[in-house]
Parts: sequence; structure tokens; C-alpha cells
Amino acid sequence: MKVSVWTGLSVWLLIMLSWFVIADIAAVHPTVKNNTLSVNIGMIYEEDNKIEKMVLNCIKLALSDFYNSNGHYKTRIVLKTRVYSKNNTLNAAAAALYLLKHYEVKAILMGPTSSIDAAFIINLGEKARVPIISYSATNPLLSSIQGSYYIRATPDVLPQAKAIAALVQAFRWREIVPLYVDNDYGAGFISYLADSLAEVYARIPYHGPIPVFATDDQIRHQLNKLKNTSTTVFMVHMTSDLASRLFLIVKDLQMLEEGYVWIATSGATDELGLLDHSVIESMQGVISLQTYVTQTENQKKFDNRIDPGFRDLKLSITGLWAYDAACALARAVEAVGGSNFGFRKEKLSGNFTDLDTLGISYMGPKLLKTLLNTSFIGLAGKFSVLNRQLDSSTYKIINVIGSGSRDIGFWTPNKGITKTLNSSNSVLKAIIWPGDTTITPKGWAILPASGNQLKVGIPVKAFYEELLKVTVDKSTGSLNIKASGFCIDVFEAVMEKLQYLGPYNYFPYPDYVVPTDSYDNLIYQVFLQKFDIVVGDITITANRSLYVDFTLPYTESGVTMVVPARNERRNAWVFLMPLKTDLWVASLCAFIFIAFSIWVLEHRINDEFRGPPLHQAGTSLFYSFSMLVFAQRENVFSNLARFVIIIWFFVVFVLTQSYTASLSSMLTVQQLQPIVTDVQDLIHKGVYVGYQEGSFVKELLKQKGFQETKLVPYITAETLDELLAKGSANGGISAVFDEIPYMKLFLAKYSSKYVMVQPLYKAEGFGFAFPKGSPLASDVSRELLNVIEGDDMTRMEKKWGLSLLIFTATFLYEYRQIWLYSDASIWRKAKDLTDVFLQRDMEFHTFRRNIMQQSTRNVRSDNKSSGCECEGINTDSGSSPRPSNFTDDRVSTQPPNSLQTA
Repeated sequence: MKVSVWTGLSVWLLIMLSWFVIADIAAVHPTVKNNTLSVNIGMIYEEDNKIEKMVLNCIKLALSDFYNSNGHYKTRIVLKTRVYSKNNTLNAAAAALYLLKHYEVKAILMGPTSSIDAAFIINLGEKARVPIISYSATNPLLSSIQGSYYIRATPDVLPQAKAIAALVQAFRWREIVPLYVDNDYGAGFISYLADSLAEVYARIPYHGPIPVFATDDQIRHQLNKLKNTSTTVFMVHMTSDLASRLFLIVKDLQMLEEGYVWIATSGATDELGLLDHSVIESMQGVISLQTYVTQTENQKKFDNRIDPGFRDLKLSITGLWAYDAACALARAVEAVGGSNFGFRKEKLSGNFTDLDTLGISYMGPKLLKTLLNTSFIGLAGKFSVLNRQLDSSTYKIINVIGSGSRDIGFWTPNKGITKTLNSSNSVLKAIIWPGDTTITPKGWAILPASGNQLKVGIPVKAFYEELLKVTVDKSTGSLNIKASGFCIDVFEAVMEKLQYLGPYNYFPYPDYVVPTDSYDNLIYQVFLQKFDIVVGDITITANRSLYVDFTLPYTESGVTMVVPARNERRNAWVFLMPLKTDLWVASLCAFIFIAFSIWVLEHRINDEFRGPPLHQAGTSLFYSFSMLVFAQRENVFSNLARFVIIIWFFVVFVLTQSYTASLSSMLTVQQLQPIVTDVQDLIHKGVYVGYQEGSFVKELLKQKGFQETKLVPYITAETLDELLAKGSANGGISAVFDEIPYMKLFLAKYSSKYVMVQPLYKAEGFGFAFPKGSPLASDVSRELLNVIEGDDMTRMEKKWGLSLLIFTATFLYEYRQIWLYSDASIWRKAKDLTDVFLQRDMEFHTFRRNIMQQSTRNVRSDNKSSGCECEGINTDSGSSPRPSNFTDDRVSTQPPNSLQTA
């Protein structure tokens, strides 16, 4: 009895053990059922993720649809699933390891995982020769991992960098700030984005990395830092769940107001239809890229077949990718159906881990090769794996408005931005930007150095007020700064067109009294962010551009040399100068030839050309030369002679008129020639030369070879005139070097005394200075071009550039009694005005000292001759005595004749 009991128990245990062994074998190895071969395929997905559950439903429907349509196929995929928690690192990798160890799955479908998990799973697939197929990963760095068994059934995200750069270029933005998830998915894309932006001359001024598991406070802190920058164009590259939290905080920080730009990649908006209403409400005005999928009837039918539990979720692109990936895997499994579906186990000894016990799939290499060659039209479009990723790079550009989005254009690698997919129109449809406006944001905001108003620095100077004049009024108790001049007019004309820049105030530098010591120091204040802009006669130089950004130049410039001029003395042979020697010889020969021609034609028929040979020669020559004044007396009878005379009359008329005009010009126009023309001569002789105080010209002259001790600064045009008049030997200078605009103004006033010789240095011209990287520079430059090309610049040049006209008007008004109140003839009035103009203006301050000294000497001389020993000048009359006459370079005090007769 006991033997039979133990025998029965042993048999039962043996049966149960056999059942477990058979069950385990059945779970691992393919089974044949209804003449079909079952093949285990694994899937890992995140727990408590409704979207992932919907994706699982899509994969099950894909397999069901595939085998219903291909009932004759000999293989059937058996889906083995494993969930993982995203809160713990390597949970997804552990789930994949479990599927490989316990079910020996021949491929694994993988959803979104961390970069660490993904890398580990890819290495597992490589070791076991099991294809790992991702239906959601777009991380560009995953493709760089040495895993030949890793396939992304999704398109690469990197082309979106080119699309974003195209948007930046289309709207003429120059800077964009990326906010991205701080992992391989974000960092890999940003480096590629920076290269793409550089191709369109844009840049990334700041970065906004967001940790993968960032708290709301961390996100808020990062956004607050970026809010205090001048750039208002932001790009979001992260998963949809992190992007949703980000935009809620963005709206709370009022960073979705007018003037802001938000651009999102497809990772943030491909699941837009699945996002909460509050999230969409916080994304109003955002423009984003979405993977383009052609809408088909099959999609609509499939959408209606989604499990009722997911009907509240709109079918996403991820679900379509997963559906197509499952169909591609089913096709590949069928194609290699005759292969060995088992795993080859390695012989192990001693201690070993779970990784060591993994076998190697026999069918893995063939399955991988078949997958890579699989191509068909799926729900998401054409499924074709190129370089182990889905071959698709067409993106739809959307504008988030209302409860959803509106298509505004497309981007493709070949065409770039287009309004429709099949058009070549590169203009997007109308966009509703943040703040519910259709006005394209300029892409930057002003952060003034002094609160809410731009701080504009201007140099305090007393050089050429036509270019810049600064006056400071302290009488009211507060500083009242007024700026005028050509440079100020240009700046204010530009600012009037750029009204969005807001108000601005002028601030003289270095103080309100003393002229600036160096323009370089003024430029450096912009670098120190003490000024937002510097305006004035600021020359653009290479050294200054190291510290600031300049606008385009609005004047021509360059450094030139001005020297005293000498009058060429006229000699007795001036009447020969209008014609060159060869022309004189040709004219003389022509007169002789005409005389000979007339004699030949007339001497036989005309008694006036008869007589002795000398008489005939004299008569012929006299007749020819008398035609210069049309005073010939002899008559001609021959028609041929008359024809020759008519032609010669015309030639003589042209010749005499040209000669008269040239001679008149030479006799009336003052011929001025520079006393020196070579810079090297000035350096060799060691003479003194001048430069404008505070100008960069000083350093330029030192570079050219001038000794610093030979450089003399000047402050005003009058001072410069005095220095040039004295000359280097008498405490003055022999030449002055300055920029062309200054010298033009100087010569407009002293054109009869000095001449401009040659340019010494080519400069870019005057420009406005901005801090490095300031977006204001490009906007102001663009409007500056409009001002230069328009009528405003001509008006301002006429207003400030015609100093000669102002001088003429002032001169005529001062001596109006000569030409307005005189009864003299017009000729006499003109002569008197010319006499006054050629005399020195003895009221000018440079001559007053000479007059006083001369008057003193005259009084003392008169007193000595009369026996009176006066020690000074009698000032009882209230005015200094003045000599009655000046000779040579002194002006006569006698009134002009026309004034005496008035």
C-alpha cells in the first residue's frame, strides 16, 4: 500500500514537471498551430501612459489587419509585452532583457525611453542579434551608437534644424534662443541647429537647457533668466509632456505677449491633438513643425477602429508609425519563415550573469536584412528604411490658434519653405503671432542702459558745428541738452522711421563743458554698456569695431592733406597758353595754306592779287590772316575761292571762340597750386603738421612715420587757419591731415588760401556705434540706407553742407550799403564789392592784436614827433585809434567809391 502511494505521487510529480518543461519550451520556441508558425516578438512600453497604451492598441490592430489580409501566410507574430516605470533608470532595459531571456523574442518594438535605457537596449540587440525597432525615437545620437541591429521607424529630427534656420532667415531674425531637454536628444539637435543658423548668418546668443525631470521652479528660473535678455525669438525642442509644462509657465510669465516668437519642433507638437485644452490655450501664436502625413481614407477608417477607451485621444503620428512598424516586421518574419527560429546558447562555466546567458538568434541577421529592404505604402505614407531610419523629411508648418492649429506652409529639403506642397511660393500664409497680432515681431527687445529710454552718447566738441553742435543749458536748474548738425539730423531721421525703438535722450561725453579728449574713449563707453548708442561724427575703424558694432556709413570719408596754396604769377606770354604748341603750329600752317590756295585760285583773274611776287605773297597772307577779324578788303571772283573762304570762315570762328574762352578763364580765375604735394617730403624735412584733437588721425600719422613731437592738435577752424598761415618755421604747421568731411567744410570757408592735395588713408565713413551683438545695428543700418537713398539726405546736405552759400549771404548783407543803397553803376558796385572781398577782414580776432600794436606804434611815433611823451593810448574816446591807411596786406579804411557817392 505504501509502495503504491509513493509510486502514484512520483508519477504525478513527473507529469507536472514534464508539463512545466513543455510549457516553458512552448513559450520560448515557435509552435505550429493550424499549419502556421508562431514567432515571438517583444514590445516594451511605459506603464500608466495612455498614449503608449493607444500605441499598443495600434500594433495589435496592425497585426490583425495584416494577417486578415494575408491569411495564406505561414507565420504568425505572437506579441509579448513588458511594461516599465520611467521613474527608475534602466527599467526599460530590464524589461527588454526579460523578454530576451524568458521568451527569446526575435525582435523588440520600443517606445520612448531615456538615452541610457535606449543605449543599453541597443547593445542587448547587438549581442543577441535581435533587431530593435523604435517607433518613437528621433534622437540623432542614437544612430551614432555602434548598433547595426537598431532601426528607427521614425524620420530623423536633424532636418528640422534646417527648417528652423529657413524660418529665421525668412523673417530676418538674427538671433534665436533654444530651450531644450538637457540630454542627448536635446544637445545633439542644438549643435546641428547652430551650424544651420550660421549658414543664414544667425546665431544662438544664449542656451536654455531644461533637465529631463525638471521641477516647475527649475523651468521658471530658466525662463526668468532668458526673459531678461534682448532676444525674443525662442525655439522649443523637447518631448510633448515637458513642453506642455514649459508653455504653461511661459504664459504665466507673460512671455506669450506681443513681440515674442515661439517656434517648436515636431517632438513638442506631433501629439498636439492629445494635449490638454489648457496646454493648447497656453500655446496660442506658437509656430511649429509637424511631420507631414498625407491624409487618406484608410487613416479615417483606422481612426474609427481605435479601442473605445482611446476615442477621446486623437490618433497621433506615433500610432501610425507603430502600426507601419508592426506591418513591416510581419512582412519580414514571413519572408524568412523557413529559417531556424531558435537561439544558439553559449557553453558557460563558473560564475556568469544574465547577460552571459543570452543566446544568439539564428534568424536575426536575415530578419534585419529583410527589414532594411522592406518597402510599402503604410498609414503614415511610404515605409522605407534608409540608413536604418525612416526616409521622410517633409514637414508641415503650423500655427497654434484657438483649440487646435492651422497649416501655414511646408518645408522640404529641395524647395525650402513653400506656401503649399506643390508650389514654389516661399511666402507663408498669414500668421497669428503671440499677443493675437498679425504684425511680424522684430525678434528683439530693447534693454536700455538707463531704464525705459535709450541713452544716446554724443561727443562734446567745438570743431565743425555744421556736423555736430551740442549746447547745454543749466539756467533752468536741470540740464537741458540740445544737439544739432548734419549727424544729428541723419540720426533723428532714422529714429523717426523706427518709432518702435521708443524715446531716447542725449548724453554728452565726457562731461558738459570740456570737449572730448578722444573719440576712442567715447566708443569704449558703449563697450562698457554706459550708452546704448553713440551718435556723431564717429569714423568707422577696424580697431573700434573690436569693441562695438557699427551701422553702415552714411558719409564718404578718408584722411586727406590740406596745405597752403600759392598763386601762379601771370607772365607776358599768357596769351599763348590757351592753345598748345602743336595747335599753334597747325593753325599757322593752315593760314599759310589758305593764303596759297586763294592766290592760286585768284591771281590769274583778279588784279588785286597781281603785281610783283612779294606784293602777291603779302596780299594773299594778309587776306588769310585778316579773316580772323573778318576785315579782308580784297574781292574774290572765283567760285572755288569763295567756297574755300566759306569753309575757312567756319574754322576760324570755332578757333577764335575757343581761344577767347580759354584766355578769359586764365585771366579771371585765380590759379592756386599747393606748396607741397608729397607726404614723404614733410616727414623728411621734419616739419610740423596738424590734426584734429581727439581724432584717430594722430595714431595714423605716427604709423606713417611722423614723430609725435611734430604733431600739433587744433580745436577750431580758425585755429587751423592761424597755424597754416604762420607756417612750420614760425610756430605753425606746414600741412594738416584730417578727414574729408572736415576739410571740405574748412575749404568752403578758406578756399582762396588752401588746397586739398591727396588722400592719405581710405576710411569707411561716419557711422553710429552700438554694443557688440546689438540687433539695433542691423535695423538702423537698413533704415539708414532708406534715408540715404531718399530725399532726406539731399535736404540735410543742402542744409548743412553749403557753408559757402551761407558765407556769401552773410557777406552781402554786411555790405548791403554798397550794392543796395548806392546810385553807382552796376559795374562800379561789382568792382567795389570785389575790392572789399579781396581785402582782409580786420575785425576778425586774428588781426585785432596786430591792429592794436600798430595803433600804439603810430600814436607813440606821432607823440615823439610833436614833442609829447605819452606813455599809452588815449582811450577817453571809447575806441582805439585806427590807422587811416593800410598798404599791401592791410585793408583801407576809406569807404568804396560807390558808398562815397551815395
